[in-house]
Amino acid sequence: MIKELVKITMVNKKLSINDIAKHLNISKSTVSLVINGKASERRISKDLQKKVLDYVKDVGFQPHLLAQSLATGRSNSIGLVVENISDSFFGPIAMMIENLAKNHGFRVMYSSTLGDPQTAKEIINFFRRSQLDGYILAPTIGIDKIVQEMVAEKIPIVLFDRDPIAGVHFVGTNNKEATIEACTHIFKQGFRNIGFVTLDSSQSQMSDRLNGYKIAAHNFKIKPVITHISFEKEKNLKKKQIQTFLEKNKTLDAVIFSTNYLCMIGLEVINELNKKIPKDLAVVSFDDHEAFNLVSPSITAIQQPLEELSKHIIELLIRQIQYPTETATSHIILASKLKIRKSSEK
Repeated sequence: MIKELVKITMVNKKLSINDIAKHLNISKSTVSLVINGKASERRISKDLQKKVLDYVKDVGFQPHLLAQSLATGRSNSIGLVVENISDSFFGPIAMMIENLAKNHGFRVMYSSTLGDPQTAKEIINFFRRSQLDGYILAPTIGIDKIVQEMVAEKIPIVLFDRDPIAGVHFVGTNNKEATIEACTHIFKQGFRNIGFVTLDSSQSQMSDRLNGYKIAAHNFKIKPVITHISFEKEKNLKKKQIQTFLEKNKTLDAVIFSTNYLCMIGLEVINELNKKIPKDLAVVSFDDHEAFNLVSPSITAIQQPLEELSKHIIELLIRQIQYPTETATSHIILASKLKIRKSSEK
C-alpha cells in the first residue's frame, strides 16, 4: 500500500532530471544521456539504461521540450508562420504540412502574423528561443533581414507563396501566367469589359496577379478597370468598397477577384445588387474554395496545387535538416489550374 501511494505521488509530481537522479542515486548527466538516447555512445551499461528507462516509464516522466532540445541539439519540431492560419489557402496547407512532417518524425508549431511585420518578427524570435529544427514562412513585407540572419546561421528555412529572398529556398505558383489564362478564357467567352478586384498590397503574389491582368488587358486592347481593397479593413468596409466599384463601373460584364475571400464578399454584393451571374456579370476567383462548386451558378476559379506545394516545402526543409552542409538553394514555381465552371460561361 505504501509503495502504491509513493508511486501515485511521484506520477502526479512534476519530476525533473535531478529528482530522478536522486531517487536512483546516480548522476544527472547519466539520466540525461539515457533519456536522450546517448547512453550507449558514452558506454553506460545496458542494465543501468534499463533501470533509468523503467523508472521513467513507471512515473510517467515527460522531459521539457526546450531542455531536451538543448541536450540533443534537436527538438523534432518545425515552425510554420503564415498570414492567417484560418484562411482557406493557408489552413489546408498547414494540415498537409503537418501530416507530411509527422511522417518524418516532426511536429509542427504554427502561428499567424495577420500581415504585420513586427508580429512576424516576434513569432520567429519566440520560435527560435524554442530551438526548433526548421522554419516554413509565408513572409510578410519587412522581414528580409531576420530571414537572412537565419540563413547565415545555417538554420533550415523554406519560404512559400510570396516574396522570395535571394539565397533562400522558395516554393510558389505561376500567379501572373494563371491570371493571364483566366483573362484569356473570359475574353474568348465574349466578355469585353473585365474588371479586377485586388488587395492593396505590394506582396509578390498580389503584384504578379495584377500584372497578369494588366498584360492580358493590353494584349486584348481592353481598358484596365481596377480597385484596390485594404487588407486591414473590416469585411463591411471591403464590401462597401466593392459595391462602390461595381456601381461606378456599370459597363463591366466580368470581374476577376485576386483572392477567394474577396470573391466571397463580392458574391454577396452582386446578389444584393440583383445582378445575375454570368448574364449580367461573369465572375472568376484566384484560389478555389469548397463553396464555389456548391453555389449556383458554380464559380470559375484558379486552383493552386496545394498538395504539390506542401510536398515540395517539406522535402526542401527535411533535406536541409538532414544535410546541413549543402549550400545550393531551390526556387520552385508550380502551375495552377483554371477550373472552368458556370460563372464565366456565356
